[in-house]
Amino acid sequence: MSRTGFEVPRKKERIAEIEREMQSPGFWDVRERAQALATELAALKKEIETVGVIGEEIAGLRELADAAHDDEVLQSEIAIRTEELRRRVAGFEMTTYFSGKYDKGHAILSVYAGAGGKDAEDWAAMLMRMYQRWAERKEFSVTLLHEHYGEYQGPSGWGIKNATLRIAGPYAFGNLKRETGVHRLVRISPFNSQKLRHTSFALVDVMPEFVEPKEVEVRPEDLRVEFFRSSGPGGQNVNKRETAVRITHVPSKIHVAVQSERTQERNRDIAMQMLAAKLYQEKVHEQEREQARLKGENISIEWGSQIRSYVLHPYQMVKDHRTEHETSQIEKVLDGDLDGFIEAEVRGKI
Repeated sequence: MSRTGFEVPRKKERIAEIEREMQSPGFWDVRERAQALATELAALKKEIETVGVIGEEIAGLRELADAAHDDEVLQSEIAIRTEELRRRVAGFEMTTYFSGKYDKGHAILSVYAGAGGKDAEDWAAMLMRMYQRWAERKEFSVTLLHEHYGEYQGPSGWGIKNATLRIAGPYAFGNLKRETGVHRLVRISPFNSQKLRHTSFALVDVMPEFVEPKEVEVRPEDLRVEFFRSSGPGGQNVNKRETAVRITHVPSKIHVAVQSERTQERNRDIAMQMLAAKLYQEKVHEQEREQARLKGENISIEWGSQIRSYVLHPYQMVKDHRTEHETSQIEKVLDGDLDGFIEAEVRGKI
């Protein structure tokens, strides 16, 4: 592995630049920018540390190989450690592909049940747990910002009409942004007494957590702000006070809802950040649609065409229709093992 390939000198210069800025008076006056720089600093230091650890592991393997000769036990250990190192380098190499403005930052991920009642709501809940477990595998922080429970309880718990997660960790958005799209499930319906096969759809939407205010104009007169009580399974209210917040951007009809915090003020702040991110994302989508129109392409970046299929019956398979990457290990995928799909999509876009 070449350290130059991971731009270590440039990253060290950036670390020094941020640390100098953090020492300047008034650094924390603009809280959002200060937090963003602090997050970037932590990520850069972690990257430098990882490069160092990988370099030490390579040196150790070389010494071990020199001593191994015909020792089958040592050779077996070298093979195992080499494969582990290969996976680690491949995972770290992925970060070099994340060049988008918000790729290094946190992500806001929403899941929406499609038409289909019980099965669709159950599938949406399964997807939400899949992304929660993926984040846990990465040791990322996961916060449930909003959850609109469904009307039915399935084998794995209550279904959901929609839910929104904040996934915080280095390159969370870079990893997850291409998960946006329709996800299709084919299985024997657990809600059908005749054990018939059923197809369910859910929409996943991923956006960056933070958008600079200058990039998106949000005028107060364009907003409709509503307060309501947080709801739990079966429609029951879990709070006596109306602390949950729903904000609608009237011109675009885009809306967000947050119920994770204890106060209206805090929920409103988070909702405003999410709304700005959604409006920014819509600007990006408009640009993509215009580029496709000029190229004469007929593409859909909205609801309608699935990006990935999850088949539980009559066989077991998960297949991404963009990259053709597939696996029969569907239980592992639903338990958060998404790296193969994410890597195939990221590398395919380079």
